[in-house]
Amino acid sequence: MPSTVDLTPVFDFLPCRTPDAWLSAAVKSLPVLMIDHANCEKKAAATAMSLMHRYTDNTPLLNKMSRLAREELRHFEQVLKLMTQRGIAYESVTASRYAQTLREKVRKKDPHKLVDTLIVGALIEARSCERFAALAPHVDDTLRDFYTSLLKSESRHFADYISLAKNLENASAVEERLALFRSVEKELIESEDTEIRFHSGVPVV
Repeated sequence: MPSTVDLTPVFDFLPCRTPDAWLSAAVKSLPVLMIDHANCEKKAAATAMSLMHRYTDNTPLLNKMSRLAREELRHFEQVLKLMTQRGIAYESVTASRYAQTLREKVRKKDPHKLVDTLIVGALIEARSCERFAALAPHVDDTLRDFYTSLLKSESRHFADYISLAKNLENASAVEERLALFRSVEKELIESEDTEIRFHSGVPVV
């Protein structure tokens, strides 16, 4: 099922593309990658719900995060179903350093905290989208179709996060923060990593 989604905005937004070394390791580690993918979908839904609880006066955010949470939970269910079909147990795996390292750079006080949180969300969603597209040609037909089906929603999620951030601060301020987070994200993606996860760097194991 070829993608009809224009991923140019996603590729332009990210500071780098996924290294070939990660892709080679990932296709050999699909069970653990699928478990981590399920965890990522669950965490994405939880993050959206947390933002809805914290920022009850931001109607645009409430609307976008409500839809995002529903979609992420649906994706979680879909990954879980595929895992069950393949006999992959939903076991505990450690989280990658990726999201935590990005969130360490988030400022502590609002509205700056929310701006940074939205930027981090945009990077996570954009990287997920880019990796689904990178993996799709190298996996079996069922997984290929599934990953391809996620591209539209993931690319929209990244755009939603950025549009919400730009509603809170002027464009130049958002771009300044984006530059910082892109630099951190690039280092995380291109540097060596001790484990293979959906958002991990180049594995050395």
